Amino acid sequence: MFKESFKYYKSKWPIPNLTSVIDFRERGVNEIQELHLNDCDCASLGLPLGLNPVHCWRIFTLNSHPGLLIIRHAFTTLGQRYWMARSLKDYPKAPNRVNLNERLFQKSVLDDWWFSLQSCEDKDESRRMKISMRWTTLGYHHDWDTKIYSEDLHTKFPEDLSKLSSFFANILGYNDYQAQAAIVNYYPIGTTLAGHTDHSEQNLEAPLFSFSFGQTAIFLIGGKTREEKPTALFIESGDVLVMSKESRLCYHAVPRVMKAREETWNCLIESTQPKESSVEPPVQPSKRLRTEVPCIDSRETSAALEWAMDPILYNQVADEIFWSPFKSYLHDSRINLNVRQVLHRNRTTLNGH
Repeated sequence: MFKESFKYYKSKWPIPNLTSVIDFRERGVNEIQELHLNDCDCASLGLPLGLNPVHCWRIFTLNSHPGLLIIRHAFTTLGQRYWMARSLKDYPKAPNRVNLNERLFQKSVLDDWWFSLQSCEDKDESRRMKISMRWTTLGYHHDWDTKIYSEDLHTKFPEDLSKLSSFFANILGYNDYQAQAAIVNYYPIGTTLAGHTDHSEQNLEAPLFSFSFGQTAIFLIGGKTREEKPTALFIESGDVLVMSKESRLCYHAVPRVMKAREETWNCLIESTQPKESSVEPPVQPSKRLRTEVPCIDSRETSAALEWAMDPILYNQVADEIFWSPFKSYLHDSRINLNVRQVLHRNRTTLNGH
């Protein structure tokens, strides 16, 4: 059943009917329920730069998949841009691992893919370089052959992504969560991710956080076996998907990446705060687009440093000239940061110490 659904939504011809895909923009969808959080309950946690206040978020659960959460409207436009830029410019750098084959690409490309891509003057080579990048791993690096983690393949996990993940975990009541491994996936439109489960971590009780940016994906979530028919969801830019409890070991896949209905990450306006009464908050029209780099004030700098973010980069992504190559890449691509805790609580290494 899972394989058949995957083939159906992947199909280029005939084009699949998407009316059965759950759309969180629509009201009154029977399969989902909405949860509500209160800012007051989360006040002690602070708020990372680039996130909307918690009362602006919309959090959904699926009746058929306990433990699966979808968080919408958590990120501001600048927040989306910051994490997109980090995922493209910084995370693929050595010593982080990438999928690029050393026999097909020079070491300079493997060490700093984004810089090499932007420096390439050969249009065909640039395209090859772009579509060949499919993943980079952070922290504990997943071995795709053995499906296990190793202390020999372990580098420092990015502190900003760790703090972001811990913030979402704390909001949901996982107070001891530690982000220790991540796979950053790069999906050009037309690519897919086959059905699988994430079971390599020692700690399977901790939730898995999936941050999506860029073009829209259809996400399939099934059951513990491939025989169960999956549910299809639209996942859009800025959405956070959380797999916890019963859903943590369920089969899931991405059979289709498609053009977004609205490129919210390009709608940078002077005020990206949604109105509290709005059902669909993100972009308010008729405001002047930022075409110059705003000076980041001391309050924003302090907030960025508190959350281990790069205040200079946060400032730069508001500049449309600086943003131009990122905008070009995301015109036909999606980025997904898949973050997980590897070790059991109070453990510092895989061997139990």
